[in-house]
Amino acid sequence: MQYRTGMAGRIIIVRFEDGEDILRGLRKISQKEDIKAGIFYIIGGMRDGEIVVGPKEDKIPPEPVWRRLGGSHEVIGMGTIFWEGDEPRIHLHGAFGKGDAVRVGCLRRGSETFLVIEAIIIEIKGVKAVRELDPASGMTLLKLH
Repeated sequence: MQYRTGMAGRIIIVRFEDGEDILRGLRKISQKEDIKAGIFYIIGGMRDGEIVVGPKEDKIPPEPVWRRLGGSHEVIGMGTIFWEGDEPRIHLHGAFGKGDAVRVGCLRRGSETFLVIEAIIIEIKGVKAVRELDPASGMTLLKLH
């Protein structure tokens, strides 16, 4: 286990409008506001998206299992912002519900807002953390300095 301590910086409130891409929007805000580390929460509706619902088998490197949401869903989620090189990387896990069906997973592509999504971003100050390629898993993972 590794850990560092920091403190809360700015708090940014975001309203994503119908049709806007959530992942792209979070990256854009992170770049514009120069947020190097942060946590965020989202709540609202999504029209579409692709999530990873786990690995096919419990082995490294993991082979992801993809699911397309398709159609409007309620969503609640949280995630982190850390940079990989010159770009912010968004890691968002959430619960996505439609009727009696609920899926939980990591939102990775096609994150289109339905009606509205509210997001709260909390900047983390005083830590140096980045995403770097982990050769064993083939994934970009959090690295603390």
